[in-house]
Amino acid sequence: MLNIRKNTARRTRRQTTAGALAFPPPLPHIGAVDETLIEAEILRLAAARGPAGSISPSDVAQSLAPEWRPLLGPVRRVATRLAAEGRIDILRKGKPVPPESVRGVIRLRTR
Repeated sequence: MLNIRKNTARRTRRQTTAGALAFPPPLPHIGAVDETLIEAEILRLAAARGPAGSISPSDVAQSLAPEWRPLLGPVRRVATRLAAEGRIDILRKGKPVPPESVRGVIRLRTR
């Protein structure tokens, strides 16, 4: 069965954007937050929780900038590098995972 409402909405969107799909505006520049600062913040927050506790990448990003969502990718990259160096553990479902196989929801803790 054809969903007329869905097809109509699709045609209307295309017609109103003159053939081009509308995309959200590009993300703002993340500013002066570099990998050294991200690394220091990961280590500081993880050490504050101790080896029995863990932090999420969003905890790190939120402590660095009010517009924290663009920082999630860089935080995860730095965390992967720190785990490869043996300085932190990356946890998935509460268990350590190798840095090469990191995907999905993760947590970070000190070793």
